[in-house]
Amino acid sequence: MGRVILRRVAGAIPVVLLVTLITFGLMRLIPGDVSAALAGVSATPAEREQIRHNLGLDQPVQVQLVRWYSDLLHGDLGRSLFLGKPVTEATFERLPVTLSISAYSLMLTLLLGLASGILAAMRQNSWVDQAAMIFAMLGISMPNFWIGLMMIVLFSVHLGWLPTGGYIPIGQDFLGWLRSATMPAVSLALLQVGLLARITRSTMLEVLRQDYVRTARAKGLPGYLVIGKHALANAMIPIVTVVGIIVSLLISGSVVTETVFSIPGVGQLLTSAILNRDYPMIQGALLFVTLLVVGINIAMDIAYAWLDPRVRYDGG
Repeated sequence: MGRVILRRVAGAIPVVLLVTLITFGLMRLIPGDVSAALAGVSATPAEREQIRHNLGLDQPVQVQLVRWYSDLLHGDLGRSLFLGKPVTEATFERLPVTLSISAYSLMLTLLLGLASGILAAMRQNSWVDQAAMIFAMLGISMPNFWIGLMMIVLFSVHLGWLPTGGYIPIGQDFLGWLRSATMPAVSLALLQVGLLARITRSTMLEVLRQDYVRTARAKGLPGYLVIGKHALANAMIPIVTVVGIIVSLLISGSVVTETVFSIPGVGQLLTSAILNRDYPMIQGALLFVTLLVVGINIAMDIAYAWLDPRVRYDGG
């Protein structure tokens, strides 16, 4: 197991470096100039050029890239140009917010997605199966920002049950956190519920046709044991694969969701940084997101080996 972890970590390093390189290049291709945003519309060209010189943006791109990697090796992600604080500090301040929303959404996704997928497989071609798949198709078809806006109109404007936006820390007021986090978490989860439900259904149908499941039923085992102990346990490998993808999508989807619901997480921080051309903040925040996604993929690889020791890693 230790060799598997080391191999995956070593393989993830080039991915992280490539993402940082692409991010660095894209930031230099975005129209606009950070010096104009910092100096204001009334600034003279000389004042803007002085700001660019102070930030090192007047140097060749390759020099800026070498300096970025040099600072990165020393654990220095720079300072936010607009927040006036280190990028690491600003990101860690917002990270718990994003993780709490993503964890809430993942819990809803697992509960609803697995349950609807298993029920659909157990009641194949029945109204339960059709209803579950229609729900899954609707969830996959609707973008989360549109779902979020419709939920605000219904549950906040018309019914007044939930706040339109904002965020209350879970440690400050749990019920307040639950009210502020429910709509963002649900809007994030609906798309992933549909994906997980369809994969769970197809996988369970394949497993339920296996001889060992028929044998378990022939022995008179209760249905919940046949499904839970025999069928679901052997269907977990492809489901775990999808769950790993879903977690990555939840984290990346927070950029849009946090903007819609005015949630002060990493997603909103990244959006503001892009609008303000805050290069250090953009590069640092994307690096954190990349590390989270890579860590999730490594965790999924470890889960494969734990769930099924037959899984081999000889090729990678």
